[in-house]
Amino acid sequence: MVWLERRSGWQKKSQDARTPGDVDYGRVIHSASFRRLQGKTQILNLGDSDFYRTRLTHSLEVAQIAAGLGAQLRHSFPDHDAVSYVPDRSMIQAIACTHDLGHPPFGHGGEVALNYCMRESGGFEGNGQTLRILSRLEKFSRADGADLSREALLGVLKYPVAYSAAANPRIVPRMLIDTSGTPLLDRKASKPPKCYMDSEAGVVSWLLEPLSEGDRSLFQASDQQPEKHAKARHKSFACSIMDLADDISFGIHDMEDALALRLVDEAGFRRHVTPKRCEGLLDYLNSSYAGKYGNDVYEGLIGRIFADGSERKHQINRILNFVIPSVEIEEFPEFEEPRLRFRAHLPKPVAQFVEAVKDFVREEVILTPSVQHLEFKGQMMVISVFEVLKSDPKSFLPSDIFARYERSSDPLRDICDYVAGMTDTYLLKTYERLFSPRIGSVFDKL
Repeated sequence: MVWLERRSGWQKKSQDARTPGDVDYGRVIHSASFRRLQGKTQILNLGDSDFYRTRLTHSLEVAQIAAGLGAQLRHSFPDHDAVSYVPDRSMIQAIACTHDLGHPPFGHGGEVALNYCMRESGGFEGNGQTLRILSRLEKFSRADGADLSREALLGVLKYPVAYSAAANPRIVPRMLIDTSGTPLLDRKASKPPKCYMDSEAGVVSWLLEPLSEGDRSLFQASDQQPEKHAKARHKSFACSIMDLADDISFGIHDMEDALALRLVDEAGFRRHVTPKRCEGLLDYLNSSYAGKYGNDVYEGLIGRIFADGSERKHQINRILNFVIPSVEIEEFPEFEEPRLRFRAHLPKPVAQFVEAVKDFVREEVILTPSVQHLEFKGQMMVISVFEVLKSDPKSFLPSDIFARYERSSDPLRDICDYVAGMTDTYLLKTYERLFSPRIGSVFDKL
């Protein structure tokens, strides 16, 4: 089957009992890039903890939710034409576990910084870097990275539009002007489009070969926006399942972290998660747990969300039990290929609650000054390290990276790959070795 082919042509041995999804899942969780997610924070640098989420634990949770959504679709729509195109558990978990592989140190802040650093060399985007890691940088094959199946890579391709096609030429990554001599990143202008990078055009061309010309053109269509980068219109069925799982985890599990850290309060919750925006959840709680939330279900919900320990956890579980079983199948009849024609989505009353919680986390945690200070500091460290490595690669790059740099047809991209692959701590230590007078030793291992 064409969708289970791998770019290298690799085929499993006859005695190998694994499914293609099993192979893909194994290659993802045994990859160096997946292990490095344990050193990359989900929202902010929380320090060492056995509870708060890193991008590794977040990715495992997304994989579990994605598998649950897939199982729910099979259960709820057993006779639907789309059901046979829901990836099996191993395949959807493989796809979900990859979704953050390309995120650089300091997350979206580091992504913006690297896009500035690569402004004249093809740019940088985290999802695009995920595809680059899987198709080129991992070491499971000689030249094709992790060499995942087409099925898996189609699910990974979240934005099927090239950087050059998505980038608005009027939005140019740059430093701020008029800053009294101190260079400061223009974070708004340096934000990348959502895309794959042109350096991976070859693998995308191979990936989409089975599609008809009409499907291929339509799938890669985007909407131009006057003051923004273009926005991709479409994603595959498997990708839509992964994306929903990511949204659910980002909203609900990151809210759980924020509650445990006491970074948010009831007033902020009420501002964003209003009775109107969570009326679907309130109806569910009122019918499924009749009488347990008192006369005012909204007030009862808030009381449980802002409770401590097990009561809060039970409420989070009830929210997930409201969201995941509601998943539905949407059809886009303009596509011939079923993997593109169908898409998972949440009905409006559920979707508006998930969006409300995401807004709550974004506005009350991510965009607060305490987090933005850390994000900005991380961005400037990323730029500083990148510029030093770029200034004299032979002096500053580790020997194996420099060897790759010398052989490369796109050497600046190799420096970008090296920096993007750093954990938060490794980037910080590299910065300190380069810029802190009392930090660093000749015996430090690079």
